[in-house]
Amino acid sequence: MAEQKATNVHWHEGDITRGHRQKILGHKGATLWFTGLSGSGKSTVAVELEGRLSELGFLSYRLDGDNVRLGINKNLGFTAEDRTENIRRIGEIAKLYVDTGVIALSSFISPYSSDRDQVRALHEAAGMDFIEVFVDCSLEAAESRDPKGLYKKARAGEIKNFTGIDDPYEAPRKPEVHLHSDKQSLDEEVEQILSVLRSRNIIPA
Repeated sequence: MAEQKATNVHWHEGDITRGHRQKILGHKGATLWFTGLSGSGKSTVAVELEGRLSELGFLSYRLDGDNVRLGINKNLGFTAEDRTENIRRIGEIAKLYVDTGVIALSSFISPYSSDRDQVRALHEAAGMDFIEVFVDCSLEAAESRDPKGLYKKARAGEIKNFTGIDDPYEAPRKPEVHLHSDKQSLDEEVEQILSVLRSRNIIPA
């Protein structure tokens, strides 16, 4: 957990609550945390889900691994320490989205279970829904897709600390949603997630 360095700072409550904002939007905020190997299909299903939620009249926003590393986290690399800080920052950003009533779609490899557990604890302490979505895919299938050519570079030694090759991936033990992207269609994956969102009363049935 990051150390609090700033002193003499205090949380300032406003008059408009999370409940007020959720009433305006007509649904609850929640973080859906998509985790899985590079090439497993995390971003693909998040994009499709965002589109379906929009069609249904529900507001969501995608926080994508590469997009975030081009902005707020551009000073972080891929060491274990930097990965932890990357996920910590994203967890805080996702929490802000949930507080506004928005459904945050956070798509990150996030290979370490301890990092994901910290983000879960952050949400649960604030009374927020955190839904871990394990986009399960065999290494062979992910590597055969290799949409960015990263596995090829990792195998050639051009990329270090690459998850699944020379860095570990710790699969979720009890994810709220377990997808099999090398066996399911994209539509089946999205419907499975929507079903969970309805069952948890995040979106109306």
